[in-house]
Amino acid sequence: MNARQRALQALCLSDPQSKVEHTRALYAGLTASAIDPHERLVATVELPGRPERPLLVPARHVAARSAATREGRAALLHAVAHIEFNAINLALDAVWRFDAMPASFYVDWLRVASEEALHFTLLRDHLRSLDCAYGDFDAHNGLWDMTQRTAHDVVARMALVPRTLEARGLDATPPMQAKLRQAGDDRAVEILERILRDEIGHVAVGNHWYRWLCERDGLEPVTLYAQLAARYGAPRARPPFNRAARLAAGFTAAEIEGLA
Repeated sequence: MNARQRALQALCLSDPQSKVEHTRALYAGLTASAIDPHERLVATVELPGRPERPLLVPARHVAARSAATREGRAALLHAVAHIEFNAINLALDAVWRFDAMPASFYVDWLRVASEEALHFTLLRDHLRSLDCAYGDFDAHNGLWDMTQRTAHDVVARMALVPRTLEARGLDATPPMQAKLRQAGDDRAVEILERILRDEIGHVAVGNHWYRWLCERDGLEPVTLYAQLAARYGAPRARPPFNRAARLAAGFTAAEIEGLA
């Protein structure tokens, strides 16, 4: 079966453990011959597959995430776990949805999906040590909402999901680690360090393919980005910025300055 078909199947799975297992197995067994970039696929069910819990609510209604208490740390890490679960879905969605891209595009996003599945697993297991399970807290759907809004345009998807929404995690992670370190949760700090290292690579994938598409289509990436952000209502990045991580992820110094 075409790897892109299998990505769609994994995206449809609602059980988190099944989604994780199928996603990681898909990338582990991936071969170039398994990718058909030109097959046009159609989803016949509502996407993505997700468990009944967590309950999805507006972002302003999500529980407070102070790391000062055990419950607060659980709420904070649950929010990150939910982001990672959605990140599995958005990477799988890029694989099945956008046809006629180079084979390396699909390899990149299947690798991202597999790493996001690992991140989710690490966080879910740590939540259990805090007497919490994924789904115990309400969550919001901002990452997937933008994935849906850009479903018809691969350029907008690359511009506004990995290099905008996911890139915010590069800025947010070090302050979060500081709070967790102060609370004595060294394991959470260690998990977030692994996630930050991998997420630099994921944002770099978004930057690479955004610029590749702009070059292919004769578009100026900085000017176009501002237009896309306004058109789709992308949130503005807020300082302080993790400059070193953003540079490592492929942003230029001028782009980082422009965020301010």
